[in-house]
This record gives sequence, structure tokens and C-alpha cells, in this order.
Amino acid sequence: MEHQLKLTKPLAFFDLETTGIQVQKDRIVEISIAKANIDGSVDIKTRRVNPGIPIPLEASLVHGIYDEDVKDEPSFKQIAKSMAQFLEGCDLAGFNSNRFDVPMLVEEFLRSDVDFDTKNRRLVDAQRIFHLMEPRNLSAAYKFYCHKDLIGAHGAEADVLATLEVLNAQVKYYEKTAMKDAEGNEYFPIQNDVAVLHQLSASNSIDFANRMVYNKDQVAVFNFGKYMGRSVTDVLKTDPSYYDWMMKGDFPMDTKRKLTEIKLKGFQR
Repeated sequence: MEHQLKLTKPLAFFDLETTGIQVQKDRIVEISIAKANIDGSVDIKTRRVNPGIPIPLEASLVHGIYDEDVKDEPSFKQIAKSMAQFLEGCDLAGFNSNRFDVPMLVEEFLRSDVDFDTKNRRLVDAQRIFHLMEPRNLSAAYKFYCHKDLIGAHGAEADVLATLEVLNAQVKYYEKTAMKDAEGNEYFPIQNDVAVLHQLSASNSIDFANRMVYNKDQVAVFNFGKYMGRSVTDVLKTDPSYYDWMMKGDFPMDTKRKLTEIKLKGFQR
């Protein structure tokens, strides 16, 4: 398989099948990565994972993976370092990846004591582009852009390869499509440039669980609970116990890490 995306570094498309959708509680049962290289080639790695917990029947009915299928597979911790090495130096892409797959992957790496930071990686979500231009789902996107039926939907490899094809087709389809901003000025939102696609996919979330966000003034504020809308730094100064409550609470490790970073920056001022 080849692609026509203009890349300055590899763009790793990935998809996860999991035991559920709760980042802090659920686990990966299958991961597939299609690494789009600068030279136009694609490297594919697919791996089933023993989640260490039972796979709920409702999840198995979606992706077709049952406890018996993964009982002899390695845990994510056993493959975490090799996965991190495969993704080293890559930007990340997927379908609905910014809301689910990236947060879940980061959480699994943190649980495995593997430092996998997304700060210097561009994140491209083909779903965000699709919903901006043609609001539907992956199967419809594949049919619309690639003119093919998606066979094996909800299998990690089928979904991740379809996503790569969809983004590739989206760039070609919309690269010359103009839109108008609030002032009526014409612009081209879709470009064959990962930096531009990253900006289109970006949100105001600070942590992947969306517990903290940037407000219109780019100030970090809480996005839940009794301090919703309040500056995180101000809350941590006026109510220090809130930090302890969150660190001991049932929040994703990524949320706790980002909260700690904000707290430390506040002390340095």
C-alpha cells in the first residue's frame, strides 16, 4: 500500500479495540498501526493484547474478540516498549482518535511506565475533517471518499487501513475546496500539510478526558464539578485540598499529570 500525503516525518494511523470506553478502567485488546512513511510507503503492525480483565460480551459483539482469543497473547505492558519504538518520531492520526484512541493509548503507556509524550506530535483526526465537510461515520466516509464498502468494520486493521485511505482521499478531494470565514474571506481549510490538518483536528482540551480546557482567553479552567469554569491555578491556590482530592480520585493518569504540570507552573510564577 502507498499514500500521497506530503510528510516531513512519519504519520502513524492507529486504531484500538478495547474492553470498553472508559479510559481509566478499560484496556486494549487489539492495536493496529499503519505507519505512513515520508517516501510514500506504509508499514503495518497489528497485535492482539491480553487485557488482564474479562472482555464484556457487549464489547466482544462489536469487535469480535473474546477472552479465548487473547488468553495467550501478551499484556500491553509486555509490548509497550516495542510499540513506543515503532511510534518514535511519528505524528499520530486516526478516526475519532483525539477523543478516544489517543487518550486510551497514552493511559496504557502510563500504566506500563513507558514515557509516551504527545507534546511534540501533531494529532490528525480524520473524523473531525469528515464531520466538518460530510457529517457521517467511518463506513460512510469510506464509501463516499473511496467508493468501496468497508469489509470487516470494527476490526482494528480494517478500520485503520480504511482511515488511512479516507484521509488520503479527503486531502485530494478538498485541497482545492474554498470556504468563507465570518468576514466573508475565502480560505482553503484542507491542505496536504499535517500541521494544517493538526490545527483543524485540535480542540481546547488540556487533558484527554476533557476535565480541564482552555477558555476564550487561553486560561486553563476546570470543565467539571463545583469549580467548573474557574481558573485551575486560582483554585489550586485557594483550595489546595482539591489537588489532593483529584490525585487520589478515579481520574485518568493523564489528567493527573496535566494537573500537576499546571500546579508546578503556578508555583514558578
